[in-house]
Amino acid sequence: MRVLQVSAEIFPLLKTGGLADIAGALPQALAGVGCNVRALLPGFPAIGQVLQASRVVGEFRTPWGESVAVRLGQLAGVSGGAGPLSAYMLDAPGLFDRPGNPYEDAARRPYADNHRRFAALGWAAAHLAYGLDSDWTPQLVHCHDWHSALAPACLKLWPRPTPAAVPSLYTVHNLAYHGVFDASVFGELGLPPAAFAVDGLEFHGQVSFMKAGLYYADHISTVSPTYAREIQTPEQGCGLDGLLRARWDQLTGILNAVDEAVWDPAKDAHISHRYRPERLAGKALCKAALQGHSGLDQQADAPLFAMVSRITEQKGLPLLLAGVEEIVARGGQLLVLGSGDADLEQALQQQCQRHPGRVAVHLGYDEALAHRIFAGSDITLVPSLFEPCGLTQMYGLKYGSLPLVRGVGGLADTVTDADLATLEDQTATGFVFGPFTDAAYQHALRRAFALYRRPAAWARVRQTGMRQPLGWARAAQAYRALYQRMVAH
Repeated sequence: MRVLQVSAEIFPLLKTGGLADIAGALPQALAGVGCNVRALLPGFPAIGQVLQASRVVGEFRTPWGESVAVRLGQLAGVSGGAGPLSAYMLDAPGLFDRPGNPYEDAARRPYADNHRRFAALGWAAAHLAYGLDSDWTPQLVHCHDWHSALAPACLKLWPRPTPAAVPSLYTVHNLAYHGVFDASVFGELGLPPAAFAVDGLEFHGQVSFMKAGLYYADHISTVSPTYAREIQTPEQGCGLDGLLRARWDQLTGILNAVDEAVWDPAKDAHISHRYRPERLAGKALCKAALQGHSGLDQQADAPLFAMVSRITEQKGLPLLLAGVEEIVARGGQLLVLGSGDADLEQALQQQCQRHPGRVAVHLGYDEALAHRIFAGSDITLVPSLFEPCGLTQMYGLKYGSLPLVRGVGGLADTVTDADLATLEDQTATGFVFGPFTDAAYQHALRRAFALYRRPAAWARVRQTGMRQPLGWARAAQAYRALYQRMVAH
């Protein structure tokens, strides 16, 4: 089956979050179950610099009059199965050739023309679906998050007759990021006036790219079964729960997975000492190396709590900050890697100053350091307010860093709480708490300390977590089955 995957990011070339990890791993996994996948990406510098042996397969004119060339080549460093991933790239320097963050300027303000930049991506997907490349036409278009969400609308509202409609699957990675723009930009998108309506792109008087995907896609998926249920509620529906409830029978939750070619402590080139579930000596050495690198006290018996995350309220930073004293008072250490909200970053730095040798923070993102943190830490913290799937808890499981998570979204689907029953039947893999409160979070911290003081029980839980099947095979089969149903419909 020929599948066009549309996304704004792809690991390891361009990453601002978990979306890139999925976009980078899914094509290879799908190739393993018989799918022929090509990617469609914006022409960001990080993409253009590694697109090898490229050629222009066609051009199209955007609704606002700009000419965009579409190049086809091979993405060095991204596997498509038997070799590098075949990818289409929008060759439009005026839209995409900008340094730094792909979505924001140096002052962290969204680019004023983001609606045009990602409308071009949506229209490119439709042009490819309807014959721009005469040598390869997709049978299905799979769109990821709001940046590609206009594609289902462009496919459905294509202005010229087509031999057969090409179906689209729209995957929501995080409903909170809508891609909302002022109503005045609607005329530049090239869609018929009737599309700016409640049954369309209109969202409280504005244009919502996310809503375009949710309304016009033939099927919707999201990245965990629990999140698929949660987004149909007012609490987590971000104002779109009514539309999602109306489409409940066309909404599927498929749990994300881990790229085991990248995340495997037995093979990971980023970590100082490799290890596996049955031979864990290397993990203690990784912990010592991490403590030394981060300025933490070299204390082997201090449980090391770690968070690798965007520094935002959604990721549970208020709980983490309120729990620092609990960790330090009980003899633990805390290490945070990430960036985001300036006030929260400052609050973390203040905790470092208050607790030298016990708390460390690395602001920014460092992929290699992230690997070393999972390898060297004892507990991975993911106390999220909401979490569509989450990948860091799965990385923690793979690396023997027990996840401590809030029981929402994919966190609830991937971590089994350590209680008396699960410790006895050896299914426990971490710590799960419920209400988004300081009390609930800090009680989970105390339970982690209590289990850590029981080395034999801790080792059993750690080994159970490390042996969880977290690779892409199961998800790839689920996507393939969904694709087949959609194409046959």
